[in-house]
Amino acid sequence: MSAGDPRRLDPASLFGLDGRVALVTGAAGYLGSAVASALAAAGATVVLNGRNREALDGVAGDIAVAGGAAHVAAYDLLDSAQVGALVAEVEERFGRLDVVVNNAYRGTTGTLDTATPGDYDHSFRIGMTAPADLVGQALDLLARSSDATHAASVINVASMYGVVSPDPAVYGDSGHNSAPYYGAAKAALLQWTRYAAVHLAPRHVRVNAITPGPFPKPAVQQNMPELWDNLTAKVPMGRLGTPRELCGAVVYLASDAASFVTGTNLVVDGGWTAW
Repeated sequence: MSAGDPRRLDPASLFGLDGRVALVTGAAGYLGSAVASALAAAGATVVLNGRNREALDGVAGDIAVAGGAAHVAAYDLLDSAQVGALVAEVEERFGRLDVVVNNAYRGTTGTLDTATPGDYDHSFRIGMTAPADLVGQALDLLARSSDATHAASVINVASMYGVVSPDPAVYGDSGHNSAPYYGAAKAALLQWTRYAAVHLAPRHVRVNAITPGPFPKPAVQQNMPELWDNLTAKVPMGRLGTPRELCGAVVYLASDAASFVTGTNLVVDGGWTAW
């Protein structure tokens, strides 16, 4: 579809993902499951990646009930051989890959006093190295899919703490402060996003990032009300985000609505990083 095609003015054409295949990592998580469901609702066939097959099956079932299409692909992204197997499965089953959402992250809390080199290494491996490895191994498939559509899109899920430092006063003695290696890994992911966007643009593969603000699970409100209130007070909009509020940004960057958008960081934080 050319840039001047009048169908692009139709929201269904702009934001629709019919016929496309989207891979979401960390797809069984709090944000990942919502993002996967949104991509499926927009028409994409969604490949759900994570390590817990049972949890992924649950997300796939929810997507199916809603009328969408999902495929479970349980692989560990910290194992490069398994990343290759994941890409091979997508190619064999679907023959194309149009969207990659690098959402997976797992880590621990920590402080500058307690952090070990191993903590930093693990955080960078899952937060930066694994997304780069996945895109690198999937690049030929992404580029081939984009030959006809010019629509391949990589979306890296970063964090507000890749942009600004956590305010220690928000977390107090809750023990749930953001670890020093988490934000550092997310900042690295943002820089890699810019680098990859520039170098993959000639292959018609767009690379962007989304920076979520505070999206705590509902259990935080019940179990740590003081932390919930402190987080809320830090947001100019006066409330915390819900997973649904991240979905529009993901669908936008995955779709033709963002056909001329690459190398950007779309911040979805209620204004957290604005002051």
